Amino acid sequence: MGRTSVVLIAGLAVALVVAGVATAGNGGRPLSTTLTGAEEAPGPGDADATGEADLRLNQGQNRVCFDVSWADVDGQVFAAHIHEAPPGEPGDIVVPLFEGSFAGTDAASGCVEGVDRDLIKDIRKDPSAYYVNVHSTPGFEAGAIRGQLGK
Repeated sequence: MGRTSVVLIAGLAVALVVAGVATAGNGGRPLSTTLTGAEEAPGPGDADATGEADLRLNQGQNRVCFDVSWADVDGQVFAAHIHEAPPGEPGDIVVPLFEGSFAGTDAASGCVEGVDRDLIKDIRKDPSAYYVNVHSTPGFEAGAIRGQLGK
Protein backbone atom coordinates (compact mmCIF):
# COMPACT_ATOMS: atom_id res chain seq x y z
CA MET A 1 0.00 0.00 0.00
CA GLY A 2 1.42 3.38 -1.00
CA ARG A 3 1.92 6.43 1.20
CA THR A 4 -0.99 8.25 -0.51
CA SER A 5 -3.38 5.37 0.27
CA VAL A 6 -2.35 5.34 3.93
CA VAL A 7 -2.89 9.12 4.20
CA LEU A 8 -6.32 8.85 2.51
CA ILE A 9 -7.40 5.99 4.78
CA ALA A 10 -6.21 7.87 7.89
CA GLY A 11 -8.07 11.01 6.75
CA LEU A 12 -11.25 8.99 6.17
CA ALA A 13 -10.97 7.41 9.62
CA VAL A 14 -10.61 10.84 11.26
CA ALA A 15 -13.65 12.13 9.31
CA LEU A 16 -15.74 9.15 10.43
CA VAL A 17 -14.74 9.64 14.08
CA VAL A 18 -15.63 13.35 13.93
CA ALA A 19 -18.99 12.56 12.28
CA GLY A 20 -19.67 9.94 14.94
CA VAL A 21 -18.93 12.40 17.74
CA ALA A 22 -21.27 15.01 16.22
CA THR A 23 -24.06 12.46 15.93
CA ALA A 24 -23.50 11.13 19.43
CA GLY A 25 -23.57 14.68 20.79
CA ASN A 26 -27.14 15.08 19.61
CA GLY A 27 -28.06 11.50 20.47
CA GLY A 28 -30.92 10.38 22.61
CA ARG A 29 -34.32 8.77 22.38
CA PRO A 30 -35.97 9.74 19.07
CA LEU A 31 -39.61 10.82 19.02
CA SER A 32 -41.60 12.35 16.18
CA THR A 33 -44.99 13.65 15.18
CA THR A 34 -46.83 15.01 12.18
CA LEU A 35 -48.27 18.48 12.81
CA THR A 36 -51.69 19.56 11.48
CA GLY A 37 -54.15 22.34 12.12
CA ALA A 38 -56.89 19.80 12.81
CA GLU A 39 -55.01 18.59 15.91
CA GLU A 40 -54.72 22.05 17.47
CA ALA A 41 -56.67 22.52 20.72
CA PRO A 42 -58.46 24.65 21.39
CA GLY A 43 -59.05 24.92 17.67
CA PRO A 44 -59.34 25.79 15.09
CA GLY A 45 -55.75 25.62 13.94
CA ASP A 46 -54.55 26.56 10.48
CA ALA A 47 -56.58 24.16 8.30
CA ASP A 48 -54.18 23.88 5.36
CA ALA A 49 -50.88 23.99 7.27
CA THR A 50 -48.74 20.92 7.92
CA GLY A 51 -45.46 20.11 9.60
CA GLU A 52 -43.16 17.56 11.16
CA ALA A 53 -41.33 17.53 14.49
CA ASP A 54 -38.45 15.17 15.18
CA LEU A 55 -36.99 15.20 18.69
CA ARG A 56 -34.07 13.52 20.42
CA LEU A 57 -34.36 13.36 24.19
CA ASN A 58 -31.06 12.95 26.00
CA GLN A 59 -31.77 12.46 29.69
CA GLY A 60 -28.11 12.04 30.64
CA GLN A 61 -27.20 15.40 29.11
CA ASN A 62 -30.38 17.26 30.15
CA ARG A 63 -30.92 18.09 26.47
CA VAL A 64 -33.77 18.03 23.95
CA CYS A 65 -32.73 18.45 20.32
CA PHE A 66 -35.27 19.20 17.64
CA ASP A 67 -35.88 19.50 13.91
CA VAL A 68 -39.23 21.19 13.25
CA SER A 69 -40.47 21.99 9.75
CA TRP A 70 -43.77 23.47 8.59
CA ALA A 71 -45.51 24.51 5.40
CA ASP A 72 -48.38 26.84 4.52
CA VAL A 73 -48.76 28.32 8.00
CA ASP A 74 -50.60 31.67 7.79
CA GLY A 75 -48.71 34.71 9.06
CA GLN A 76 -45.30 34.69 10.72
CA VAL A 77 -44.25 31.70 12.81
CA PHE A 78 -42.87 32.98 16.10
CA ALA A 79 -42.43 29.94 18.38
CA ALA A 80 -42.69 26.20 18.92
CA HIS A 81 -42.97 24.31 22.20
CA ILE A 82 -43.48 20.93 23.80
CA HIS A 83 -46.65 21.03 25.92
CA GLU A 84 -48.07 18.51 28.37
CA ALA A 85 -51.67 17.43 27.64
CA PRO A 86 -53.57 14.52 26.13
CA PRO A 87 -54.99 14.72 22.60
CA GLY A 88 -57.73 17.31 22.18
CA GLU A 89 -56.76 19.38 25.23
CA PRO A 90 -54.47 22.40 25.60
CA GLY A 91 -51.61 22.14 28.05
CA ASP A 92 -48.80 24.01 29.72
CA ILE A 93 -45.48 24.60 27.96
CA VAL A 94 -42.83 22.29 29.38
CA VAL A 95 -39.99 22.83 26.85
CA PRO A 96 -39.69 25.97 24.72
CA LEU A 97 -38.07 24.81 21.46
CA PHE A 98 -37.51 28.10 19.64
CA GLU A 99 -38.62 31.70 19.28
CA GLY A 100 -38.04 34.13 16.43
CA SER A 101 -39.61 35.29 13.20
CA PHE A 102 -39.98 32.69 10.46
CA ALA A 103 -41.83 32.42 7.17
CA GLY A 104 -44.99 30.35 6.82
CA THR A 105 -42.97 27.62 5.12
CA ASP A 106 -39.67 27.12 6.91
CA ALA A 107 -37.81 24.98 9.45
CA ALA A 108 -35.84 25.36 12.67
CA SER A 109 -33.48 23.05 14.50
CA GLY A 110 -31.32 23.14 17.57
CA CYS A 111 -30.99 21.86 21.10
CA VAL A 112 -32.47 23.05 24.39
CA GLU A 113 -30.01 22.62 27.24
CA GLY A 114 -30.77 22.30 30.93
CA VAL A 115 -34.05 20.40 30.59
CA ASP A 116 -35.00 18.65 33.82
CA ARG A 117 -34.02 14.95 33.75
CA ASP A 118 -37.27 13.87 35.37
CA LEU A 119 -39.26 15.71 32.70
CA ILE A 120 -37.25 14.03 29.95
CA LYS A 121 -37.84 10.68 31.66
CA ASP A 122 -41.60 11.35 31.83
CA ILE A 123 -41.76 12.31 28.15
CA ARG A 124 -39.79 9.19 27.20
CA LYS A 125 -42.08 6.94 29.28
CA ASP A 126 -45.36 8.40 27.99
CA PRO A 127 -44.79 10.51 24.88
CA SER A 128 -48.49 10.55 23.96
CA ALA A 129 -49.12 12.74 27.02
CA TYR A 130 -47.12 15.51 25.31
CA TYR A 131 -47.44 17.44 22.08
CA VAL A 132 -45.49 19.85 19.91
CA ASN A 133 -47.11 22.89 18.39
CA VAL A 134 -46.07 25.81 16.22
CA HIS A 135 -47.47 29.29 16.84
CA SER A 136 -47.99 32.10 14.30
CA THR A 137 -49.30 35.63 14.20
CA PRO A 138 -51.73 37.05 13.36
CA GLY A 139 -54.48 34.56 14.06
CA PHE A 140 -52.82 31.50 15.53
CA GLU A 141 -51.09 32.82 18.64
CA ALA A 142 -52.38 29.83 20.64
CA GLY A 143 -51.17 27.41 17.98
CA ALA A 144 -51.39 26.89 14.23
CA ILE A 145 -50.43 23.21 14.01
CA ARG A 146 -49.98 20.46 16.57
CA GLY A 147 -49.10 16.81 16.92
CA GLN A 148 -48.98 14.39 19.85
CA LEU A 149 -45.60 12.77 20.33
CA GLY A 150 -45.07 9.11 19.62
CA LYS A 151 -42.23 6.62 19.51
